[in-house]
Amino acid sequence: MIQVGVLIPKNFRLLSIAAILDVFDTVNGFYRNDNIETPFAIRLITLDDKNYNFSEHPSTSIHDTPILDLILIPSFATSDIGASIAANKHFLPWLNAQHHAGAEIATFCTGAFLLAASGLLNGKAATTHIDACTAFAAAFPLVHLKADKTVTQDGKLFTSGGATSTFHLLLHLLQIHCGKEMAIKVAKIFAIDMDRVNQLYFSTFQPIRHHNDDIVASAQEKIENNYQDVATIEEMIKDIPSSRRNIVRRFKQVIGITPIEYLQQTRIEAAKKLLEQTAQQMTEVIYNSGYNDPKAFRKVFRKSVGMTPTQYREKFQTR
Repeated sequence: MIQVGVLIPKNFRLLSIAAILDVFDTVNGFYRNDNIETPFAIRLITLDDKNYNFSEHPSTSIHDTPILDLILIPSFATSDIGASIAANKHFLPWLNAQHHAGAEIATFCTGAFLLAASGLLNGKAATTHIDACTAFAAAFPLVHLKADKTVTQDGKLFTSGGATSTFHLLLHLLQIHCGKEMAIKVAKIFAIDMDRVNQLYFSTFQPIRHHNDDIVASAQEKIENNYQDVATIEEMIKDIPSSRRNIVRRFKQVIGITPIEYLQQTRIEAAKKLLEQTAQQMTEVIYNSGYNDPKAFRKVFRKSVGMTPTQYREKFQTR
């Protein structure tokens, strides 16, 4: 029987834990109905001795937990990931000890931040919620972030993207431990499309605004107000009292990307809104989002979003 531990960290997202338990309980139920020994023994892992009554599974603190086969880290229900990591710092040495003893560790959505803080993801591939990828990359530069991926596996470490990507990682784990037939059976029960491997098209460009660098803030404002017209860094910063080199350095340091990348993402986000909310012809969308070359626009759009502009419109248009 596979010993599974579901972390109950501070600031956990209840929906994430509920999805994990629901899937594993469903699988155990299938085996039980066939009079076969259930494959998973599930326990909730806490930092203290608190008993969580939302589950029939036993709760044990990290101090009383034996070596596990599989550890699952849910997402956090807070926008301050740094504070959540600090609140859960006592899990970090425990995760290292468990992994070095042979345990597999899987994270869901922003749960990847806690695993990355342990150092176990250094040099490893990982993903997280698409809108948290910029913050993740800045906080953990040694991790090989695969922002476009729904699921990653690197040895005995697994991560998944945002929200419903939880189910894709759960199916991946079930296929490993119970076989593909069981994974397909669960996919049908929960109505999950098994072939989704890309999460880029769910992204929304959310630039960092809460910082104290007036020079960078001025550059951001100029890009956002003039993205249809400017083409070079020089045009963007001509009225800002600072050198090009200094602005680029400070911009990358504060925002995590260069001014040109910021311009590109601003334009792509504008194009996405036009595709979603208007009936403009594609040539109009291209022009109104700041591009003059249709070929270049389609190339950048596909790289950033993971699908063509036409496919995006068909999927998300609200009209």
